[in-house]
Amino acid sequence: MNHYETVFILNPVLSDDQVKETVKKYVDFLDSKGAKMVNKEDWGLKKLAYPIQHKKSGFYHLFEYQVEGEVIDQLELLFRREERMMRYLTVSLDKHAVAWAEKRVKRNKEKA
Repeated sequence: MNHYETVFILNPVLSDDQVKETVKKYVDFLDSKGAKMVNKEDWGLKKLAYPIQHKKSGFYHLFEYQVEGEVIDQLELLFRREERMMRYLTVSLDKHAVAWAEKRVKRNKEKA
């Protein structure tokens, strides 16, 4: 299984319930495909560097997970079909990126 990280931005006009519902939809999808969720982060409402779809902010979320590669195509197809989704990016993590992500998670837990 490969290690992946996906960051996506949801439309800022959504309510908290709609955001949670959308995030849960993708977590459930990954679970149904046998993915092992390593970390989930809700970065909240953030200002965008440039307008996307005439919006100046968006709800950022990060998923770090392990799954087989063919599932990524299916996940990104769902992202493209989702009207609430503004942008997404999925990257494959090598051993150095995995180590850095573990340090980031540990540092975030210490702050909380």
